[in-house]
Amino acid sequence: MVSTAGATILNNTFTAFDLNEISGDVRSNQQETVTKGLFAGNTGSFTTMYTSSNLTATQKSYYQEVYSTGDPASDPNAKVEYSVAYGHYNGSGSLDTTGNLNNDTPSRAIYRAYAQTLLGPTDKKFTFNGTDSDSCYFLNFNRTRMREKLDEGNFELTLAMLSGSMSAGVPNAAHTGSNVRVSGTSEYIQIIDDSSTTAASVGLSGKVYNLVSGSIDGGTTIFKGNAGTSDPTYFGLLYPQVGVAVLNANQLDKTIANGGVNFDTVTGSLIQGDNATKLYTSVATSSGMVPSTMTGGIQARSSEQVKSSYYFVRVKNGQYNYSNNPSFVTGSAGALAYSTFINDPQTFITTIGLYNVRHDLLAVAKLSQPLLKSFTREALIRVKLDF
Repeated sequence: MVSTAGATILNNTFTAFDLNEISGDVRSNQQETVTKGLFAGNTGSFTTMYTSSNLTATQKSYYQEVYSTGDPASDPNAKVEYSVAYGHYNGSGSLDTTGNLNNDTPSRAIYRAYAQTLLGPTDKKFTFNGTDSDSCYFLNFNRTRMREKLDEGNFELTLAMLSGSMSAGVPNAAHTGSNVRVSGTSEYIQIIDDSSTTAASVGLSGKVYNLVSGSIDGGTTIFKGNAGTSDPTYFGLLYPQVGVAVLNANQLDKTIANGGVNFDTVTGSLIQGDNATKLYTSVATSSGMVPSTMTGGIQARSSEQVKSSYYFVRVKNGQYNYSNNPSFVTGSAGALAYSTFINDPQTFITTIGLYNVRHDLLAVAKLSQPLLKSFTREALIRVKLDF
């Protein structure tokens, strides 16, 4: 009914926009940040998790896909939210599936694949607070949910403490597979990125933040280290632009008193460690460990920069008070259907059409409800186009 970019007035059907950059009707290329919950239904919390029975036992030993709503083998609506994997620089903690006994194991392939994706060409190992680590856990979030990137400052990971012996002489391979379980003490740790206090470093994969002890419940708070230290505990790295969190297994292997969660990561040679099960179990059960005022599991949001153009459609009192709708007139002579319309015509604006100078319709905007228009009423309607 109203409005065109650059068209001439024609029988009060089209009105040209004023394109003056300062006082005009159009504001182009306005950029704003839009965030949404990272998980299904645009929720920012993920606490009830399922693994897939479609994966083979061998695949599950070093890799797990985590779903919401149910197991995809029985629930067609199950949605993958993230995956977990374990990698070791030298290939420890998993079997050589090729049979060549050259330590060409899944854990070695996983570590090197993530290193190649996330690190610079001369950097071979992940470094946490200045120290290289051969042993890492990886969380890889669903790319379609992530949009442009993870929203730094809105990421929190809660890990429940696992039950496993840390005693000398006990092989850590004893606490793998079905033996992985949480401790009975309901102890947990919380991990966030340090974007609230520290500028990101920038690498080939984009921005990088440290993952440190802290919580976003009730506002971002970074916890100081144990034993009265002034620095937080460093657990890993967050790569928000590729949607990957890397956790230092060496830190997770420590006890709660020393800033870990007793993972006891399996790093023996040619041992099927099932280490990915450790991380999944710790994350999936953590919501049952925290107080009712807290969330647990994973909290995360997606973020993207959206460019918008705003068109301000100004309908003056003398414009668009008549309609070519057949209900507006009556009879073969086209007389007004109601005598009151002679001096006080009224219409209802329901749709805005944006046209080019050739009167080709380019976009249509629908109002949420009809807007009354008459000689005593004017309207200013803002149309937003996102790109």
